[in-house]
Amino acid sequence: PPERPWTSLPRILMRLEAIEQTQSPTGKLRLRFEGGQTLLVLPSVVAEHGLIPGMSLPEAALDVLRDDAALASAKERAVRILAAAPVTGDELQSRLVQKGESPEHAALAVQWLRELNLLNDAAVAAQIVRSGAAKGYGAARIRQALYQKHVPRELWDEALEALDSCDEAIDAFLQKRFRGTTPDRKEQKKAADALLRRGHRWEDIRRALERYVPDGDFPE
Repeated sequence: PPERPWTSLPRILMRLEAIEQTQSPTGKLRLRFEGGQTLLVLPSVVAEHGLIPGMSLPEAALDVLRDDAALASAKERAVRILAAAPVTGDELQSRLVQKGESPEHAALAVQWLRELNLLNDAAVAAQIVRSGAAKGYGAARIRQALYQKHVPRELWDEALEALDSCDEAIDAFLQKRFRGTTPDRKEQKKAADALLRRGHRWEDIRRALERYVPDGDFPE
């Protein structure tokens, strides 16, 4: 039988009366103890501790089971989040806490996934840069996305090295916005402000405006 962490706990025994199915979407089971106490756990916890109806456990074992059940829940939730979209370890830990997991269990779940080589912060950073570039964003906007996704700062520069010149993205933006017309100074200013919000540098924007409207009167 599996080694149980409560074997050294005080021997005030209580009986596990039933292990019941629930309507939980994650398949949680309900442990029903004598005296009316209940505990929801994932099937993995039942298997790990070799729980069967009718067995007797020290009363203090409930605390051990609660902690194991909470950690198993954090791990299961971490896997679901990771399956939905790539995330960094720090972002995953933050989201787990936001979902109600304890900081301790969130950290342990992230550590568990790292040990399984299922978290790759550098790959997430590279994906964010590619996605931002595809949307026509500049380096400043992409840095903001890296920050929001909790990418470690030491990974930013390497990821941003893959970012090509933004000239093509800026030119495409101006062509789409002006549709072949000649914009006046006010329209150029609005376009420049929009490009600044997308994270592009003013010097790159000005050069693009000069390409689009040679000899134009450009906003400062």
